[in-house]
Amino acid sequence: LQSDDATSKTAQWIESKGQGLFHICLEVDDIVQALSELKSKGAKLLNEVPVTGHGNSKIAFIDPESTAGFLVELVQPSH
Repeated sequence: LQSDDATSKTAQWIESKGQGLFHICLEVDDIVQALSELKSKGAKLLNEVPVTGHGNSKIAFIDPESTAGFLVELVQPSH
């Protein structure tokens, strides 16, 4: 991952953390169900409801506090 804007959040993250893994993305069949299950098990969610992502997919992020410090994205592709 590389930012073309030195003032972006991505550029700031790389500057503070250095090179490395930015986030993990997992494909799910039903993102609403996946979020509900994660929440019921105590996971902190950055997105309680999915938002529109690349290619009209539905996406949501899990708070890194619930995933050993990793930013995890769920994606339900639009087919």
